[in-house]
Amino acid sequence: MNAKWMIAGAGVLVVAGGLPWVVGYVTEQQWQRATAEVNSTQPFLKLETEDYRRGILGSELSGSVSLLNPETGESNRVAFRADVTHGVTGSLMNFEPADGWSAPGMDWFPVEDPRLTLETRLWGTATLELEVPGMSVTDAGTGESLDTSGGLARIEISDAGSSAEALVVWPALRLSGPEMDVRVSDFRMEQTMNHLSGEIWTGSGEVVVESVSVTPDQEQPVALNGISVQSSSESVNNGGRLDSRVAFEVADIALSEEAYGPQRLVFALEGLDVAAWSALTESLSAMQALAVTQASGDQDRFDQQMAAMEQMNAAVRDLAAAGFSVGFPELYITTPEGAVTGSARISHPELTADQKTEMLMVMQRLTGDMNLSLPLALAETYPELRLQLAPLIKQGILVQEGDRLVLDAQVKDLMVDVNGVEIPLPPLL
Repeated sequence: MNAKWMIAGAGVLVVAGGLPWVVGYVTEQQWQRATAEVNSTQPFLKLETEDYRRGILGSELSGSVSLLNPETGESNRVAFRADVTHGVTGSLMNFEPADGWSAPGMDWFPVEDPRLTLETRLWGTATLELEVPGMSVTDAGTGESLDTSGGLARIEISDAGSSAEALVVWPALRLSGPEMDVRVSDFRMEQTMNHLSGEIWTGSGEVVVESVSVTPDQEQPVALNGISVQSSSESVNNGGRLDSRVAFEVADIALSEEAYGPQRLVFALEGLDVAAWSALTESLSAMQALAVTQASGDQDRFDQQMAAMEQMNAAVRDLAAAGFSVGFPELYITTPEGAVTGSARISHPELTADQKTEMLMVMQRLTGDMNLSLPLALAETYPELRLQLAPLIKQGILVQEGDRLVLDAQVKDLMVDVNGVEIPLPPLL
């Protein structure tokens, strides 16, 4: 009996001893697949693996990350290396820049270096985490300095890359110089994402900042307190449609010893056709990629641009024919002279197949409405604003009702009716 248990125990030890090798093999395959996917889905970041030396209990890899500036077309390359530890169910990859975390001749992190890790599991989940300690950097030439308490950034990926949760926490940051001092307190971001179709993701998120203060040289400070951005995106009609909403809020804006709030702006998209929206985002991504990459020849580049433009036009027509609504359902701004309120909405009806065939332009069936109300005292108090509003008042676009200036507009049949003044719309789409 003891011999049987000894044989079974030896078998378990053999299997357990071999698991790290299996984990190491799977980790390498996961890394190669992730690298290929990152490089194929966008043109701005290129990940290259130069060497991957896999062992039984651990591995070593080296490579580079190239970031492309879409405005200039210039690429910045950062070489890295990583030590990989193989466990029974997953691996831990510890990354660091090949030239260190500080610029040459600088010591940005005197106490400890940042820590960038990627933890992977056999069943396809991964957690990328960056821990940054406190740092202080000063540019002797410009007099500018950056001080931060340190922070944490983490993203957890699951379901073979179709789901993700992100978290960023940064308690304090200060950027100061001869002309301005900027301070950010208690930044926190949380986001959940689920892949829907193509480049379309659903989920919800929130960004919260306790305060952002800006102090220009020899001027009064300005502080935004209680900043929050809440977003949500969800599929409806069995995944065929998409609703999205983003709300921006500021509890108050402090100027000198006075504070004004709250401030709120809401942006909403409703009833977007998922297939058409996905095609539109893909065409826009293709046009961005063409703008920053070199084609094999001028004719090839022109042909690719025309194909992307045709795809974008077709997607816009499909999106409109399916029906949608977009706008700002809420606008509320508090000023010392009173509140500025308003809303705006543009929509397109859903068309039948015959109506879509006869559709000459998207704008022909667009309808919408907009309203804006602001205190008359606001225009009277600030000369620069009064100069900007004077032409609108003269043309009847803004009319006075009591102590307020009001705009009431409707869009229909390529015409905008603003307080009874009709303005034709150019057929742009």
